[in-house]
Amino acid sequence: MAKAPTIIPISDLRQNASEIIKKVASSHEPVFITQRGRASAVMVSMKDYEHAQHEIEILRLLARGEMEIGAGSGYDLDDVMKEADKILDGSKS
Repeated sequence: MAKAPTIIPISDLRQNASEIIKKVASSHEPVFITQRGRASAVMVSMKDYEHAQHEIEILRLLARGEMEIGAGSGYDLDDVMKEADKILDGSKS
């Protein structure tokens, strides 16, 4: 069963900001902030935010690669692997 999201009004955030931030960081669960009864923001830990941004960047790169493949403008895999080997061999020195 899915866990119910944590939803708090902005007034609670104002009163207990430090405690809420600690909970977000330790639980790795987002907290939804409401203002006048409506969702207005989502609070996540910095680590979780950075992880999500990294995943988004990977997805963007994959999508760009798919478009390049479709357009026939990508690079040959063998050429890419040879270049990667050169870079990796150079870093061992």
